[in-house]
Amino acid sequence: MAVRRESKTAPRAWQRMLSGRRLDLLDPTPLDVEIEDIALGLSRVARWNGQTVGDWSFSVAQHSLLVEEVVSRLRPQAPNKWLLAALLHDASEYVVGDLISPFKAAVGFDYKAFENRLMEAIHIRFGLPPQLSKEAQRVIKRADHVAAYLEATQLAGFGDKEARKFFGQPGSHVQDLRLAPLKPDQARARFLKRFRALTPS
Repeated sequence: MAVRRESKTAPRAWQRMLSGRRLDLLDPTPLDVEIEDIALGLSRVARWNGQTVGDWSFSVAQHSLLVEEVVSRLRPQAPNKWLLAALLHDASEYVVGDLISPFKAAVGFDYKAFENRLMEAIHIRFGLPPQLSKEAQRVIKRADHVAAYLEATQLAGFGDKEARKFFGQPGSHVQDLRLAPLKPDQARARFLKRFRALTPS
């Protein structure tokens, strides 16, 4: 009887992108991060695990645009780097997907440390500090919660009271924002257009 040999090859821990880049997930480098890969991935990743109204899922690319818009309303004089950081705040999800908060809490490894390493590489690639200031983090997190409230109530079936319990008060500065899911190619194009407006060089 033949003896099956165990492979000594380490498990693959990288992903090939359509740009041709090969991103090492355990040791990501800024040199392997491309905005086109990020935009493509985020435009195809669904928020709320796809449990939203409409013919199309509300993508992470759209969510990112929404968060950047909310930051600009919360802080009209915010530096350009804050707006870029807001647009890229979930950029790691082009690789790892949009894990809902309950699942992140349940996973048995240090998911946050993994995500942070990837975000640091993304920040460096696009001229942002590896770690944002506490104030920038606070404003972007607040905008993220406001965006989640808007998505929850307009797209994901939450009532106002329930959404406020999880995401806080949205504030009057966003009452006019109305959300409509876009086709992936439209979300991708809008994400790239906004990125290029924030990085004219």
